Amino acid sequence: MSETTPKSSLGAWGQRLLTATFLAGQVFIHLIKGKIHRRNTIEQMAMVGPDSLLIALVTAVFVGAVFTIQVAREFIAFGAPNLVGGVLAVALTRELSPVLTAVILAGRVGSAFAAEIGTMRVTEQIDALVMLKTDPIDYLVIPRVVACILMLPILTLFSLVTGILGGLIIAGTVYNLSDSVFLDSARSLLDIGDIANAMIKACCFGALIAIIGCNWGLTTTGGAKGVGQSTTTAVVTSLLMIFIFNFFLSALMFQGTGSALQQ
Repeated sequence: MSETTPKSSLGAWGQRLLTATFLAGQVFIHLIKGKIHRRNTIEQMAMVGPDSLLIALVTAVFVGAVFTIQVAREFIAFGAPNLVGGVLAVALTRELSPVLTAVILAGRVGSAFAAEIGTMRVTEQIDALVMLKTDPIDYLVIPRVVACILMLPILTLFSLVTGILGGLIIAGTVYNLSDSVFLDSARSLLDIGDIANAMIKACCFGALIAIIGCNWGLTTTGGAKGVGQSTTTAVVTSLLMIFIFNFFLSALMFQGTGSALQQ
């Protein structure tokens, strides 16, 4: 019995992941048709954006500070303190800000989506929506997907600015680096294309978080225990997909030799 359980669990996970792929296709078709429930979308945007802002900013401050501590001492020893701000800005923009902000939302928002919709599934509220001729995808899934796609890039921008601010504070107080040198370095090494790529990543991660969370909620079975299992699995799956998609997106966006330090 113990030998078959992991295989059956992995098979069920794969089946739900395949269902999430089909759900993504349905969401795309519904969005093309312009089927968006405005009131629900605004409510979800408020939950995804403003309610998640504080934890995203606090995380960004400490990530920028820690990164500066690790990088500044090496660059100062190497004789290149004028590169500290630029390296921090590039690292935050290309990887740290979009990925860490997405991880925060996967834990906070993705779990909420799975738990809320899963509870509606096991209590037959979704069946009631169908009986009332209301499409659950239009009413439940689309608003959450749109909210995540719109709000995650905004949170990523705030996270980027706050992370640079955290690094600036550490560079000035701990390593006595000039604020102007730090900011000039960030301005010279950071390119508008890096910010655009970060926004693209954030939009993709937002769609992943919403679709996986909603799909795991819609496919929940087994009462309260099933809701808990769906919530946990949705978060784990979202994190896994974020890291996998981040690899492929980075491979596409940053091909060839880098030119930031040459500038």
